[in-house]
Amino acid sequence: MSRHISAFAIVVPNYDEAIEFYVDCAGFHLIEDTDMGDGKRWVLIAPSPVSETRILLAQAKGDVQSGAIGNQTGGRVGFFLHTDEFDVEYAQMMSAGVHFEETPRHEPYGKVAVWCDPWGNRWDLLQLTVAAPL
Repeated sequence: MSRHISAFAIVVPNYDEAIEFYVDCAGFHLIEDTDMGDGKRWVLIAPSPVSETRILLAQAKGDVQSGAIGNQTGGRVGFFLHTDEFDVEYAQMMSAGVHFEETPRHEPYGKVAVWCDPWGNRWDLLQLTVAAPL
């Protein structure tokens, strides 16, 4: 049996603003933007066009969903963007206006810096340290 997570949702206030931030600033790729009628869209983004897991940008509807915007993980870092070129990605994101909460730091598992989207969702940008072969 083969299983994987195909997508997860991030609740956002507006489809177009979320696409603008995640694609133009954070460097994600727009995979799909399909009109579902009644103001609803199926908007999928991914870190690269071949990423197996996608992010569904879900525009909030109603007070309960609006209240979850930016706090889907209770203020914790809830999303993890891995890269094999940390310094390049960090510089591109910074120059595009992505807000980093800290300067990059080294941890036992690799290089990391916390960033957030305009609505408060917290992410790690990280490059894992590859262990030397035995």
